[in-house]
Amino acid sequence: MNFPPPAFESRIVAPGDLAARLAQMPRPLVFTNGCFDILHRGHVTLLAQARALGESMLVALNSDASVRRLGKGDERPVNTLADRLALMAALECVSLVTWFDEDTPIARILDCRPDVLVKGGDWPVEKIVGHIEVAGWGGRVVSIPFIHQTSTTALLDKIRRL
Repeated sequence: MNFPPPAFESRIVAPGDLAARLAQMPRPLVFTNGCFDILHRGHVTLLAQARALGESMLVALNSDASVRRLGKGDERPVNTLADRLALMAALECVSLVTWFDEDTPIARILDCRPDVLVKGGDWPVEKIVGHIEVAGWGGRVVSIPFIHQTSTTALLDKIRRL
């Protein structure tokens, strides 16, 4: 029996196709980004809180090469970009998911001109890439405090000790 692809896969959008898809998204648009290598409770809590700040949300993931350049370790990312995109797209709080190969997401931020730019509480607002641009066009920049003190690095360390 043949099954159609899951509906969530339609939320994965190549950077070149973003403009057309974003034109259909209700505003205010929330933007966040990251590696999201191994999803954990801290990630999904942050994403749900970010989504509550607008009517739709775009998440931009670091490409595999971009993750490697962050210096998180030779074995990172654990999950490939294709797998990370699919997991992110499956979350109900995510409207669209895309990626960037550069060291920062500034090109995607400029592409979509979000109304709200969000990062986790380990990022002071003045260090969030795109904060000047988003504030410049009247948007908000928000650093959401962590509720759950979890990280992919800590999770991998725990797995290695088992």
